[in-house]
Amino acid sequence: MMKKIIPQLIKPLQPKKKKSEDIPSANQNKTQAQTLSLNLSDNLALLKDRFLDSSDIIYRQFNISFKSENKAFIIYIEGLVDTAAIKTDILEPLMYDFTSKQLEESYQDNLLAVIRDSALPTNRIQETQSIEDLIQNILMGQSALLLDGFNSALIINTKGGEYRPIKEPDTESVVRGPREGFTENIGVNTALLRRKIRDSNLKLEGLSLGTRTKTQIYIAYLNGIVNPKLVTEVKMRLQKIHLDSILESGYVEQLIEDAPGSIFPTIGNTEKPDVLASKILEGRIGIFVDGTPFVLVIPHLFIESFQSAEDYYSRPFYSTTIRFIRFVAYIITTLLPAIYVALESFQPEMIPTDLLFSMAGSREGIPFPAYVEALIMGVIFEIMREAGIRMPRPIGQAVSIVGALVLGEAAVRAGIVSDPMIIIVALTAISSFVISSLGDAIPLLRLFFMVCSASLGVFGVLMGILFVLIHLLKLRSFGVPYLSPLAPGNRESLKDVLIKAPIWALRKRPRILGTEDPIRQNSGKPSPEK
Repeated sequence: MMKKIIPQLIKPLQPKKKKSEDIPSANQNKTQAQTLSLNLSDNLALLKDRFLDSSDIIYRQFNISFKSENKAFIIYIEGLVDTAAIKTDILEPLMYDFTSKQLEESYQDNLLAVIRDSALPTNRIQETQSIEDLIQNILMGQSALLLDGFNSALIINTKGGEYRPIKEPDTESVVRGPREGFTENIGVNTALLRRKIRDSNLKLEGLSLGTRTKTQIYIAYLNGIVNPKLVTEVKMRLQKIHLDSILESGYVEQLIEDAPGSIFPTIGNTEKPDVLASKILEGRIGIFVDGTPFVLVIPHLFIESFQSAEDYYSRPFYSTTIRFIRFVAYIITTLLPAIYVALESFQPEMIPTDLLFSMAGSREGIPFPAYVEALIMGVIFEIMREAGIRMPRPIGQAVSIVGALVLGEAAVRAGIVSDPMIIIVALTAISSFVISSLGDAIPLLRLFFMVCSASLGVFGVLMGILFVLIHLLKLRSFGVPYLSPLAPGNRESLKDVLIKAPIWALRKRPRILGTEDPIRQNSGKPSPEK
């Protein structure tokens, strides 16, 4: 009985099979390559149909010169174009300055060619007959000029609109060095790079990603220095992206990185043109994405997270000291809470006696073990940090400062956490701001080491460190070992790892990149003047 009832109940839920005539053929689904018509009214109606319900599309119909009956119209998107350039470079020459005398020249049978070659003083004009190509250029901020009696249109470069001005990036501020940073305009960004590297071998290859957004991408590299295999690999990975939208460089980063399951970034990013220029001169590749100031750098090594552009503008002794401080800060922010929990819970005999008595006195009446304290304060710190970032800047700073003071003091008075834990969390938080490029990995590493210490004490921390080192040794960034030049080691490249050698001592580019020209400078240390 049930065997007969169940199929009857399931049958209405099953989708009905379409008949063969109801299923559209591939030719019907596929957008046919259409071309423009000779009739201006048909072209105008077609474009209005494609841009239906789009109020920002501007159609400007006019006659070419006051003596001519040639009708035309220009189409563009408001806000994406320079309206002043449209007026002075397109409308005024065609409506007032352009006369029929020019038709007596050699172009008298082709008015479109006359306009293209003699009437429009713009810097870039191209001709197209494809409707899809025409629409795509309009969406990218170009203007299109169509004439009656011609099945071709002129694509005129009138990109403009409002853009954020060039200023110093907040994420990579320096005391000494250039103050300029990339913007959301990819044209401005590539120009900033060109100003740094005035070399004809600097290549900027463009492509479009995103089936819906059609985001413009540029691959920047220095021909004659970069490894050609690296360029081929980057292009191959980018061409495999089939996503409907690319809104920021983070989309591209997640789609082409070697280890998407790792918490460590294997693709770098920067907002500073001087940093990108130095990377490209070493033999790396930059990826510009329109709409974001963050440019991707490939390949990216672990040691680069501890390097700053200011290291190369200051004297080597100070730069080496600061770089050492960054390593110490990284150890503090990732291991200090775990070490505190391990010593407090498992190995108290390793703590000096006076300090142990002081810590025991401060923990009197605390209801939670040390690892719960650390977890509570870690979560509170991340909440305050997130609130400070997401809220308006003046309010966010006040929330961060007041929240840290009030919550810390209240937690100690209420007996929820001890005084040493407040000091540990404060040191951990301050140290985490030193290594901003590893900001995504540091909280997760800190939590991982705390779990290891809460389980096995100091031995658990050591095992956790060993596990992380093995993971780092396995990572690759486009074929380059992530821990190089530490593993595998290279004596020449070690001059710019734990220490910062003088500029005159950095004679060669990193060998691990496989550059075609490994020599950076032919001279050694400059001899003193006699």
